[in-house]
Amino acid sequence: MSWENKTLLDARRLTTATQVETLVGRPAAAVMLKQISELDEGCRTVLARSPIAAFGYRDADGTGRTTFVGGAPGFARVHSPTRISFPLPGPGAADGPVSMFFLLPGVGEVLRVNGTATRRRGAETTVDVEQAYVHCAQAVLRSRLWQPPAPPGPLAEVPGDGPLSRPGVAEFLAASPFLALSSWDGGRGSDTSPRGDQPVVARILDGRTLLIPDRKGNKRADTLHNLLEDDRISLAALVPGRSGVLHVRGRGVITDEPALLETVALRGMPPHAALLIDVEHAEVTGNDAVARSRMWNPESHPGRGAAPDLMVMASEHLAIGTANAKGGPTAFLLRAIGAIPGVSRLLRLVMDRAYRSGLRKEGYDDVRTGGARRDEPGTTVESPLREVRVTEVRRETPSAVTLVLEDAGERRAAFDFRPGQFFTLVADVDGRPVRRAYSASSAPGAERLEITVKQVAGGRFSTHAHRGIGVGDRLAVRGPSGTFHAGARPPADAVLVAAGSGITPMMSMIRTWLADRDGDGRIALLYSSRAEEEIIFGDELARLAASAPGRLTVTHVLTRRDGRLDADGVRRWVTALSPAAGAHYFVCGPEPLMEAVRQVLSALDVPDALVHHERYTSAPEDAAVTTVPQKMIVEEDGRTIGTVVVEPGQTLLDAGLAAGLPMPYSCTVGTCGECMVRLRGGEVTQGRPNCLTPEQRADGYVLACVGCPLSTVTVDVAGH
Repeated sequence: MSWENKTLLDARRLTTATQVETLVGRPAAAVMLKQISELDEGCRTVLARSPIAAFGYRDADGTGRTTFVGGAPGFARVHSPTRISFPLPGPGAADGPVSMFFLLPGVGEVLRVNGTATRRRGAETTVDVEQAYVHCAQAVLRSRLWQPPAPPGPLAEVPGDGPLSRPGVAEFLAASPFLALSSWDGGRGSDTSPRGDQPVVARILDGRTLLIPDRKGNKRADTLHNLLEDDRISLAALVPGRSGVLHVRGRGVITDEPALLETVALRGMPPHAALLIDVEHAEVTGNDAVARSRMWNPESHPGRGAAPDLMVMASEHLAIGTANAKGGPTAFLLRAIGAIPGVSRLLRLVMDRAYRSGLRKEGYDDVRTGGARRDEPGTTVESPLREVRVTEVRRETPSAVTLVLEDAGERRAAFDFRPGQFFTLVADVDGRPVRRAYSASSAPGAERLEITVKQVAGGRFSTHAHRGIGVGDRLAVRGPSGTFHAGARPPADAVLVAAGSGITPMMSMIRTWLADRDGDGRIALLYSSRAEEEIIFGDELARLAASAPGRLTVTHVLTRRDGRLDADGVRRWVTALSPAAGAHYFVCGPEPLMEAVRQVLSALDVPDALVHHERYTSAPEDAAVTTVPQKMIVEEDGRTIGTVVVEPGQTLLDAGLAAGLPMPYSCTVGTCGECMVRLRGGEVTQGRPNCLTPEQRADGYVLACVGCPLSTVTVDVAGH
């Protein structure tokens, strides 16, 4: 390794394990005995309730990366006491030794898990667990991670060129009190540990040099020992209230240079050492896991007694470790003491007092051991996403599959919507969150939702649905959305015209209406498919028509056999059908078919109010994104109701919802118009699809779900 930076060249370094142990000391035996080799019941409880974790890994090229994964409690699936899996966003698949720590919002201690990445299916990464233990609360308490964020400090100019001079990086670090730091030893070991400090966790020395204090801890010093063997290091930093993450990687050394340590002293007390990082890469990006986790919202923090006490869990692990080390009576005594009523609460009080005392001695003021109170300032919103798991993948045709979904948690709830409406599905595809809108094909009111997906050439989500999604996989849904729907009972006559996958909302209507045994309305379906084998729901449609004679008739058009369904064909069918004067018409398919039906119905003097149509739309493969963080001011009728930073990779809507602001929305993919806001200032670029009319654009409206700021922007969310 060649250091080009003068600060790094001149700084005094620690280069041997003896020097590190002389400075830091050796950990007490009890610290090492708390480490267990598999996930016990307490660990599994933490994983079931943790919405987010820091994850450090190296890809196949040996590039170290640290990021945050998750988004909802239980995101990490426990397959056995020694195997877990979870979606991994971002570049590069994990290869070899990995490490992570799980956060519980409002809780100081974290659960650390180390192991090996064994395989990846799609975005799902599997880890074989080798170590698990509870990390003390000092890093979280130092950072005040769960308290309302303090105003960021002054932004100093970054001397020199380098990765830390990139847009948004210095601003982010000037407000960041917490980070996850990943390192690796020379063999098969990895360590990702929490670091927290006030007012900031890391100090920029110049465009490529970062200084991170190393304050007193439990003396394990895993990071320091790893750096003696392999100087490659990576980190991911957070700013409370923001949904972005700063990713940094480079090479590090350990220093006890007094002049450097004095620059990060607290009340005159410098740390015993610091890390100097020669930064090779630094970038701020939006992070879907942070945005979805709602960890900055005090309402998401479990109340006293609702979350597992990790310090009690650490004591149980100590008893296990002591027994494994043939501690005999000591292990029995630890278990006996832990079983005494009230001991766990007493242990928590003692530890909280020890935390406060130790941190005050280091120079920290206003040390609080709890999370933010629920009555403290902050907007409370419900998560707009519903986590679901796939219970069945049903092949309908060679090019269409139905995904059967139910709630991912223990509690099941019905999916309520109107027949014909659609849901937005959110999935990690090749490490990227992708959103697509699909009509429900099942009837409403059931605990399972059916979404039918047709393969589209080059389609990111449809390809994933056909090749990458299996039973047990998790997705998220948002919705229902859309105005293409009907009531629970059909009108006197319902005339349905569909082509290809346009049958999916019609199927929801047919299933719903025919389930009403007392209904007597007529349903007529004209359905165009390429060939007989491509008729989606063909067998079920035949069965339903046979079981409900007089109520449902189905007419098929096969374009390979009959040619394309055009206006003449539609006119002949409708004329022969002779619908009642008050019949409602529902049309879903490609634009040429929609136009043909419009022409026919207009010529037949069918009122527009009786005609309902749904166009094929899909989200773009490359939606518009910001390239640097930008500020968004949100107003309502001219009154400011919030300010948020839109991170690179985020839309206006993503950032607003992550911050808990009352942003209007429905589909989130540019097709429904519910997220329309008026742009009062600044510049916004918009992706497609985009359902705004030319008149709405001229009036200054933008769609927040596909809009990205190119400057500081002000938007008004008042009714439109």
